[in-house]
Amino acid sequence: MIVEYINAALEKAKYEIIHDEEPFYGEVPVLKGVWASGKTLEECRRNLGETLEGWIVLRLKKGLNIPPIGNIRIEEPRVMGTIDKINASVLETAC
Repeated sequence: MIVEYINAALEKAKYEIIHDEEPFYGEVPVLKGVWASGKTLEECRRNLGETLEGWIVLRLKKGLNIPPIGNIRIEEPRVMGTIDKINASVLETAC
């Protein structure tokens, strides 16, 4: 699911040449703040993929929404109930 999301985002990426040590610049306009650069277009694209991966992990850790790309979605995993909701007799049996 994450690989499909990254690939879909990279298909939406826009690239340009800038005056910099790493002249290739790429961003995913639908994902504010997701950008990367590189010495070649391929390096820029690879860096952008790594940036996307880190961006996804950070948003999941912080519980932030990840906007869909087309029909591809990444949703925060559902967490099971807390320990205080578990039947105490089950815990006593396990010990």
